[in-house]
Amino acid sequence: MCFQRVIFIVLVVVAVLGPCSMVALGTSSQDASDLLNQAMANFLAGRIERSVAEFDQIVELAPEMGPYLWQRGIALYYMGRYDDCRAQFESHRTVNPNDVENAAWHFLCFARLQSPEEARKALLPVGHDSREPMMTIYKVFRGEDQPKELLPVISAGALARFYAHLYLGLYYEALGREIEAYRHISVAAEDDYGIGGYMHGVAKLHLAWLQRKQEQPLEPPLF
Repeated sequence: MCFQRVIFIVLVVVAVLGPCSMVALGTSSQDASDLLNQAMANFLAGRIERSVAEFDQIVELAPEMGPYLWQRGIALYYMGRYDDCRAQFESHRTVNPNDVENAAWHFLCFARLQSPEEARKALLPVGHDSREPMMTIYKVFRGEDQPKELLPVISAGALARFYAHLYLGLYYEALGREIEAYRHISVAAEDDYGIGGYMHGVAKLHLAWLQRKQEQPLEPPLF
């Protein structure tokens, strides 16, 4: 997932709406861009509730932007708004149908709502995601491959290793296998994987949640 692309799309949508529409909405292209950057920054800083409120404000001001905001879906997951989370990723699929990460996060939301088995049945279809090792990750979430199929990737390039550890950790957690989940998320959150960009920030935030959960088993905190 690429947050630079989302910023670009926000500006394009604002341009399409036109200045009159934006005046009616009470915002501008700069306002929308600033609000998006602010929402992402607050999320990565652990201010989840504030981040979600800002993402929701963007959607309220300009519904046309809604489908592009996959970051909102992730933030909703950590807020515990799993049905809204699921809906966000279903919406994002309409504008980004080849993104395996989108399908994976939809799975995670659905697993929280119901169960991993039902989440697998509802797994969103995807086209070809050319990033390594996304198609293998998809097969693992779909139940076609075992998680061990991702192990060879761990000796590949840094970005592929990051994705493998992050999504193995998230997948194991959805299955209730907390020891394996913690091990893989801990690796994904290492500073050496800063190449993962925004998703590396997600890994760090998730590790903080797991560490809090070890101290006291709660639902994902609002930080």
